[in-house]
Amino acid sequence: MNDVAERVLSTVSSIPSGHVMTYGDVAEAAGTGARAVGQVLRNSGHHVPWWRVVDARGRPVEGAAQEALEQFLEESTPLLHRGDDVRVDLARASWPTHDVGRT
Repeated sequence: MNDVAERVLSTVSSIPSGHVMTYGDVAEAAGTGARAVGQVLRNSGHHVPWWRVVDARGRPVEGAAQEALEQFLEESTPLLHRGDDVRVDLARASWPTHDVGRT
């Protein structure tokens, strides 16, 4: 595993239950780009809480929304419900990047 992947996975692993970070926030904390975060999670993120990384609108990765929603409910992650559209309430659930992944 390369250094970028290790930093991304470490950052994601440190997001507490009930909280999330956006791809951009993880990228900033890990010193990489948001696309790299997505690639790392897709290729080697199955053993970290990948559902705690959402897009800038609070939505989980496409194709795994139902699984992520189940995790959000189990962890009491604050959600917004607009009809069939369910997303994370970023105002209440965001984990500050300055507290994660920095040494």
